[in-house]
Amino acid sequence: MATYDLAIIGSGPGGYVCAIRAGQNGLKTVVIEKDPRVGGTCTLRGCIPTKAILHSADVFDEAKHGASIGVKANPELDMEQVRKFKEDVAGKSSKGIDFLFRKNKVERIHGHGRLAGPGRINVTGPDGKVQVVEAKHIVLATGSAPRLIPGLTLGPRVMTSDELLENVVVPMRLIVLGAGAVGCEFASAYRRFGSEVTLVEMLPRLLPIEDEDISAEFEKAFRRRGIKSLTSAKLEKVEVAGEVVKATVSSSKGTEVLEADLFLCAVGRRPVSEDVGLDKNPAIKVERGFVMVDPKTLLTGDPLVSAIGDLVALPGRPHPQLAHLAFVEGEFVADRIAGKKPHAVNYDLVPGATYSEPEVASVGLTEKLAKERGYKVKVGTFPFSANGKARILGAAEGLVKVVAEEKYDEVLGVHIIGPRATELISDACSLLRLETTSEEMLQVMRPHPTLSEALTEAALGVRGKPLHI
Repeated sequence: MATYDLAIIGSGPGGYVCAIRAGQNGLKTVVIEKDPRVGGTCTLRGCIPTKAILHSADVFDEAKHGASIGVKANPELDMEQVRKFKEDVAGKSSKGIDFLFRKNKVERIHGHGRLAGPGRINVTGPDGKVQVVEAKHIVLATGSAPRLIPGLTLGPRVMTSDELLENVVVPMRLIVLGAGAVGCEFASAYRRFGSEVTLVEMLPRLLPIEDEDISAEFEKAFRRRGIKSLTSAKLEKVEVAGEVVKATVSSSKGTEVLEADLFLCAVGRRPVSEDVGLDKNPAIKVERGFVMVDPKTLLTGDPLVSAIGDLVALPGRPHPQLAHLAFVEGEFVADRIAGKKPHAVNYDLVPGATYSEPEVASVGLTEKLAKERGYKVKVGTFPFSANGKARILGAAEGLVKVVAEEKYDEVLGVHIIGPRATELISDACSLLRLETTSEEMLQVMRPHPTLSEALTEAALGVRGKPLHI
């Protein structure tokens, strides 16, 4: 029986970062991973490969429209090479994690880990043999998988994001069920690859967790690109008839049958909590498959078992299923176990990012949520159409919105739709972490011409005096 200070089940963003930090902290650490490669969904089937595909879509689209800036080209799309590029990037990322494990003396066991009692994990290897791992502390980091709606059967024409990542054919028509980040990213990529795309969303707007003004601007941007959106719409059934997928959708406008070559189900992700041995530990509370944790410690009901990442649910508030949140939670737990006193995770400051075209990113409270919490808010906005660098890039749609509270001028949220939004949001993340005011935000000297100047102008807008509009 092998004995460790820390055993982690799962090597996704939360698990591998927790392991590396634990190794840096001098803890004898082991990671148990059922897949042959490390990195989890983010590295192998999520963040990294999807953004690689989106980059292919970016380059293809820019090449097609290069004549307007004096660069004439006749690009040809090679989906097999797109898939290979995606695999190369993901593979190198996974190998990088392996290297970091070795560098920080983190051991790795290939197998399926299950809780087997206090401080014990049974690991079933690929050959079916079982070994027992003993640890003073255990971290559950088993992640998530695509969620399917009841009655939907996967097949060659009905897919989740996992299957669509391996696709090498551009469908003439694509239906995407779910207008969250995953659905909108694939809709954006395949529209630029040449597909006719229809988004179906049960809620009243696209990207429903974003600020309402951002969602409205986003829907306009998708409409300009020829992406059809059906919101407040319910999927009744999906049928495959030969080479055609038929989706029956009902809304306030009535019932219609959509036809396509491929159907993508992107309605969210479920926690991977089955067959992990949670039933062996009655102290661990599970709700709808999610493991409940104390937000201040990330401990489950068992004082020696923590949980992080997509597997986790928090009492009374949402827990975003995002890799960067799992990173932070993994670091926090490794430092806490090592006897340090890390700052608790601030769940109000988890940035969101959608890597579609246009990009969307945000941090902090939406205008609606700020009002619901009792703040008297003041808002400033600035359009990228008035930003010189955005015009240079040919990407002058979208805006920056700053939400501040009136009494102390503290900035509560920053919301961006437009070019490089997912990079620009880091500026706002730093400022909100330091409890910035709109006055302090506008006093930051940003270089010209840059997209970041829009943050200055939006902060000026909070005070009613933007310079360039």
